[in-house]
Amino acid sequence: MRDAAPVVFLPRLGMYAMGRYKDVRAALGEAELFTSSQGVMMNQLMNDTLRGITLCTDGEEHRRMRHVINKPLTTPALRLLREPITKEAEALVERLVAQHIFDAATELAQHLPVAIVSDQVGLPEEGRERMLDWAAANFNCFGPLNTHTTNAFPVVQEMVHYAFHQAVPGKLKPGGWAAGIYAAADRGEIRPEQCPVMMNDYMGPSLDTTIFGVSSMIWLLAEHPGEWEAIRADPSLIPSAVNESLRLESPIQGFSRVATRDCDVDGVQLPSGSRVIVFYGSANRDERKWADASVFNVRRRATEHLAFGYGDHLCVGMNLARMEMEALLQALVKRVKHFELLKAERALNNVLRGFKTVRVRVTR
Repeated sequence: MRDAAPVVFLPRLGMYAMGRYKDVRAALGEAELFTSSQGVMMNQLMNDTLRGITLCTDGEEHRRMRHVINKPLTTPALRLLREPITKEAEALVERLVAQHIFDAATELAQHLPVAIVSDQVGLPEEGRERMLDWAAANFNCFGPLNTHTTNAFPVVQEMVHYAFHQAVPGKLKPGGWAAGIYAAADRGEIRPEQCPVMMNDYMGPSLDTTIFGVSSMIWLLAEHPGEWEAIRADPSLIPSAVNESLRLESPIQGFSRVATRDCDVDGVQLPSGSRVIVFYGSANRDERKWADASVFNVRRRATEHLAFGYGDHLCVGMNLARMEMEALLQALVKRVKHFELLKAERALNNVLRGFKTVRVRVTR
């Protein structure tokens, strides 16, 4: 796709696709030209159903909503979470390493998002056990209409019902992130009717993206023992290793945007109203941007990767995700000499890239 053209047309979907780093970054940075306000999904039914969520707004409305969602995810706020996340990561890794064999996709990757993040969100206990199912279905519904999408619709409807009828004042944990949305409405920062749809920002993206990021990172380290040796020899490489794994195995592969006017993309004419799939995963493997783009190199300075997006819609939870991933690597580097990959099975999702199983044996 990258070699074919800066933008290609996908006749089966009736959409365009963009995969080169330069063009993807530029499109994400031009919200006025490539708008999210008409939805970022690849089917109209979900664009209509989730109209008004933070991800599907632009301009001043988006900035107001994002300000509310971002409050517990600012750098000062996250400092309060560093110690509990570190302690939980240390205890978890100690327990798993003692087993010698564990599934990094479930036993390792799911623990911090579920144990720490879900508690911080502060949703009612009743129904919260469905959060992982809701997250996967939510992202499946972002794709074109296919079997994965249609099978996920009832699950997403369940999530929407929960947001409107269970995740409400009186049932939310006082002081939790979700309760903060309603508190912002009380202060007049957002409209009261926006509160339930904004729950989507905490009920889906905070889970699967980090879980897939962790499981893919362990898979890469198991497949490239020399890179793990480099990290063990120099743990200061851990932040670079996290960025490099996110670059190469981007948990979110892409969303769509709509062109608000006729435009030229690197010599290709794009008509007004075109829906364009903006492929983060492709941009992060673009040979025009990255030397040896398909090679996993923990020494690479991959800070400009687009796994968290770019521009106005840059992922608000990216610093929390990095904190969780780095805490796990810090705990592992003290205890694990070698990863042996026993089994790896990919999860199938319209938008997400990751694993349902990454079974490893570790040498202490």
